[in-house]
Amino acid sequence: MKLNEIRDNQGARQSRVRVGRGIGSGLGKTAGRGQKGAKSRSGVSIAGFEGGQMPLHMRLPKRGFNNIFAKDYAEVNLGAIQKALDSGKLDGKGTIDHAALKAAGLARGGKDGVRLLGKGSLSAKLAFRVAGASAGARQAVEAAGGSVEVIEVVSAADKAAAKKNSVKKRAKA
Repeated sequence: MKLNEIRDNQGARQSRVRVGRGIGSGLGKTAGRGQKGAKSRSGVSIAGFEGGQMPLHMRLPKRGFNNIFAKDYAEVNLGAIQKALDSGKLDGKGTIDHAALKAAGLARGGKDGVRLLGKGSLSAKLAFRVAGASAGARQAVEAAGGSVEVIEVVSAADKAAAKKNSVKKRAKA
C-alpha cells in the first residue's frame, strides 16, 4: 500500500441529499415528505400529540402549589460558617454580609439575601448583617457573643416595580 493509494472505504462518505431540487433528483416536489398533513409542512409540532386523545401530561393530576411571592434566600448554616472561619475562607473581622458569604463560597443564589440557620455550632464572636435568621441561629450567635442585624433586601424586580409605581403617581399628580 502506498500513500497515494489510500482511499476511504466504499460508502464511507456520502454527499448530503439536496431535497426539493427538481424532478430529476427523485426528491423534488414534495421532497420525500409525502402529501398533506402536519408532517408535510414546515414547523411541525406534534411532539406529545396523541392523535386527538388527551395527552399524558394533561391526564396526570396536578399536585402542589407554586407561590409566586415566595422569597428566595440563600440559606447558610452556622456550622458551615464556623468551618469556613477555621479553614480561613471567611474573615471573622468586621461585619459578615451576603457579599462576604458569597466570596467564601457559602451563599449561592439568594436574590432576596441570606438567611442564617442554626444547624451546627458557632464558637467565634461574629457580627452578621443578613436578610433573615432563625430563632435558633440568632440565639447561638448571641450566645457566642456576636450580633445579628436583620436588614430588608430589595431585589431588582421590586426596585423596578417601585420605580414604575412612583412614575405613575407623579403622572397623576
